[in-house]
Amino acid sequence: MAVLAYSLGKREINQYLNIKNAKLLSFIAVVVLLVHTASRYYGGGDTCEWLLSSGRYLGENVWQPYGCMMHNYKSTEAKTCLSEKRVAFVGDSRIRQLYSFIKIIDAEQREEGNKHENIPFEVKSSSVNVDFLWYPEANNSMKERLISWTENLSAKPDVVIIGAATWSIKLHGGSKETLLQYTVNLTAISAPLEKLAEEGEVYWVLQDPVNEEVLSGSRKMITNEQLDLYNEAAAGALNGSKRNAKARVRLLGSSRQASMETIGQSADGLHIPEGTRNVGAMILMNSVCNKLLRPIDGSCCQPLRPPNLLQKLSACVFLGSALVMAGLHVLGHSRNRKSRPVPTDAESLEEKKPATAASLLGPKLPFQALCRMGVIMAYFYVCDRADVFMKEQKFYTHSTFFVPLIYIVVLGVFYSESSKETKLLNREQTDEWKGWMQLVILIYHISGASAFIPVYMHGRVLVAAYLFQTGYGHFSFFWLKGDFGLYRVCQVLFRLNFLVLVLCLVMDRPYQFYYFVPLVSFWFIVIYATMALWPQILQKKANSNVIWHLGILAKLLGLFVFLCLFAYSQGLFESMFSVWPVSRLFELNGTVHEWWFRWKLDRFVVVYGMLFALVYLVLQKCQAMSEGKGDALFSPKISNLLLLVSVFSFITYSIWASSCKTKTECNEMHPYISVVQILAFILIRNIPGYARSLYSSFFAWFGKISLELFICQYHIWLAADTKGILVLIPGNPSLNIIVSTFIFVCVAHEISLITNDLAQVVIPKDGSALLKRLGAVVVLSLALLLLTRDSQPGKGP
Repeated sequence: MAVLAYSLGKREINQYLNIKNAKLLSFIAVVVLLVHTASRYYGGGDTCEWLLSSGRYLGENVWQPYGCMMHNYKSTEAKTCLSEKRVAFVGDSRIRQLYSFIKIIDAEQREEGNKHENIPFEVKSSSVNVDFLWYPEANNSMKERLISWTENLSAKPDVVIIGAATWSIKLHGGSKETLLQYTVNLTAISAPLEKLAEEGEVYWVLQDPVNEEVLSGSRKMITNEQLDLYNEAAAGALNGSKRNAKARVRLLGSSRQASMETIGQSADGLHIPEGTRNVGAMILMNSVCNKLLRPIDGSCCQPLRPPNLLQKLSACVFLGSALVMAGLHVLGHSRNRKSRPVPTDAESLEEKKPATAASLLGPKLPFQALCRMGVIMAYFYVCDRADVFMKEQKFYTHSTFFVPLIYIVVLGVFYSESSKETKLLNREQTDEWKGWMQLVILIYHISGASAFIPVYMHGRVLVAAYLFQTGYGHFSFFWLKGDFGLYRVCQVLFRLNFLVLVLCLVMDRPYQFYYFVPLVSFWFIVIYATMALWPQILQKKANSNVIWHLGILAKLLGLFVFLCLFAYSQGLFESMFSVWPVSRLFELNGTVHEWWFRWKLDRFVVVYGMLFALVYLVLQKCQAMSEGKGDALFSPKISNLLLLVSVFSFITYSIWASSCKTKTECNEMHPYISVVQILAFILIRNIPGYARSLYSSFFAWFGKISLELFICQYHIWLAADTKGILVLIPGNPSLNIIVSTFIFVCVAHEISLITNDLAQVVIPKDGSALLKRLGAVVVLSLALLLLTRDSQPGKGP
């Protein structure tokens, strides 16, 4: 009964939760979110206001502004931003606390000087001047200083951070008359402040709360109630005229909000802890510098970049496709498709069913596919290039990684089914493997788990396992079928690269930014060259003469030696990939160092996959394994021994990964030992017959779109080119992640179908037609490369 209920429950769920309905819901959700977001912007507010007004702590001294990302500035960046600038901090001891701003410029700098006196700071090499000026009250003295700056342009600061209140309260006992006078004084100084703001930046710092219980007797009159009244007076008096939008005096209230959570740690009840001071200083640095330096992970106060030429041309192509499709529909050339070609897997490209001929799908197909792709790319652009949806920083905690991991394991087990095949690494099992690995990688990325070295190292093994499957799948295909035709090569490379190449144009990213696709494309070409070059050794030839097995081993050994020589000559490697136009494919931020790092990290695992495929196929041919349903892979003794060794090896690797002290140290060992855990998993998963007889259809479904999931996450699940998290629904992280994940998965699935549709049209089976199209692609590619030769994509959105 339990089994029957389980089966009926799954059938009931699948009846309603099909992918067609899911995509319709996701489209409606996107439209609703866009309308809601437009209404929010219509009501006012921008990322600068969000940065300066509110936020929350993610962890100790880790501040998250509302709706945008805050960059953690380093000394060199701060000096570059503030070069040839004068910054003035004007006020009392609380403003002097924010003067820790200078520690961002020079970490060794201390706030030298006597109390209640001015403090100068200068970096002569960068012409950076940051001064603290002691003006404890908003009075005539402060007003005269501000007026002098408006009259003497040579002394006028570019940035003014100003604030005062506690001394007025302290000296006059917190009387109502003092508050009224404070309001009058602020109204008087608002005019010179606004004049300074016309050509510079002016920030009025709202008063932080106090811890009344530990205030000294002379400060007891400084209460939080008084401070709130003074903050209200400041907000009302400044910018009261609203004469000029450029002359706004910005109110800094987020540091006040941050200190509300930490004022209890204050030693004297008045001055905030050092960590909170640093948060306030970093908020100011982001407000001043983000629009100049445009850091990728600093979306606050960062204006939009206008679309470049290639982005405009891409938009024209998609719009043109929509117009052509509409024209074909009007003219009656539209045909209903009886069936959609079944997508093949880009890693091994093993076809599940013969693809339907493109000619049967009608002339509308390519334009319809491009139109759908255009709508999806518009969503990509809105999510990660337009200032429409919010973005937040990642912050790793063990719960953000391991709790979702438990959820997907439960779902994977719930959708366990009997496998149609029981061979080692059969289609359903490899889809399952790719699926659960991809889901783990997604959780790893969104949780920021790379900060935790044991999880980081296991994440590196998952990437290596994908490349292992690349070697295993492509070697098996060439060994068994011997198909080295140009059609198959183009099919594989098109399916691997179509989405990434479109994103390079639409999102203005370099090809190497999506590092996994260059890796698998490179290794496919290496595998193809290894197997296709003379002598071509295939299974048929090897069966006729055992000596050919030694020949294929010699090929693999030669490849291994070549990789070793290449790995120990970084100069040769970088010089080969730095030659134009090849460099345009492998450079990131002007160098090929990132490509060198990615290639070197998993340089042997593809060869391990090829060798494993050879050993397995030879053993299978010799009938040395039992792959029947329910049968152990080997004899009981050998199976038990291999299982014991595999479990021991798997656990040993995990213990080693957990003991690593630095990523650099672990990465040095990774190319040599990552295969240990990969082989251990394969044997544990396949030796028991009952394990081979089952698979998770839940994981397998995700495995079929694993490549699209890996690439799409960059812009429509994560944000700021993977540095942050996309926020569609602010204020509710759990609901936001559910909605954004739902849309993200539906988009990835649709892109998989679009890629399959276009592959049938773009890559014809006729050899002469294929060569003509390749020639056209080469000419178009060279034209685009020449057009963008002087540009440097990849330096930030």
